[in-house]
Amino acid sequence: MTDATHTPDARIGLPRLTPGRVRSLAMAALGIAVLLALWWLGGWVVANDPDMFAFADFAPAPTLAALWDIVRTGEVIDMSLPSLYRVGAGLLIAAALGVPVGIAIGRIGWLRELTNVPFQFLRMISPLSWMPIAVMVYSTWDGAIVFLITVAAIWPILFSSAAGVRRIDPSWLKVARNLGASPFHMLFTVILPAIAVDILTGVRLALGVAWVVLVPAEYLGVTSGLGYSINDARDTLDYSRLAAVVVIIGVIGFALDSLLAALIKRFNWVRAAH
Repeated sequence: MTDATHTPDARIGLPRLTPGRVRSLAMAALGIAVLLALWWLGGWVVANDPDMFAFADFAPAPTLAALWDIVRTGEVIDMSLPSLYRVGAGLLIAAALGVPVGIAIGRIGWLRELTNVPFQFLRMISPLSWMPIAVMVYSTWDGAIVFLITVAAIWPILFSSAAGVRRIDPSWLKVARNLGASPFHMLFTVILPAIAVDILTGVRLALGVAWVVLVPAEYLGVTSGLGYSINDARDTLDYSRLAAVVVIIGVIGFALDSLLAALIKRFNWVRAAH
């Protein structure tokens, strides 16, 4: 009898199409179909409205034609890479600042009490309200945009890291201390592995915020990126291209979010253990 682990699908690493997975794929396809139908219906309404027919290029057919042209010529790479660099740099700086501060306020009670109100106050300020300050402080537009993304992204990472630290079983830390672990070893062998999923969850939330902030931030003086492409298409009244860039933003954002969701699932050893 053939072992199930040696089936052709298992040997080449294909995912198993269980009934639950098939249902999920079917529901996802149905959701996309409904979205496209609503988009087509909206385009038809706009095209047949005397007051709005000038925006008919937002409809699916012109948009998808413009999207294919952007992809075919490789322009999608040129407009996406600057934006990905800015978001990546902002998230990296936010993580470099947010994770250690989050660990500190998660571990030290008096520091948590001291910073709670100021941090909550700063968190509720719109990142884009810092734009005039960023423009004055930074000598380059890229620096200003990365700063705005960092301001937007730091809070989910910081608070997720702090919450993760507070959920660590105290017995783990006690055992580590009894075994002679130094603060350095405690950090890298107990705390960081224990809160890895919390950090990734914070990064995922931060990515969502940063991706939203990116487009208006790129309305600044830059001449590259997805936000600039939208602004340029608007100024030239090229609405099919504008809608195509919106689709590109959605696809890239969805792909990045899915990647982080997969990483969270991969490193969620607590869930896997159960």
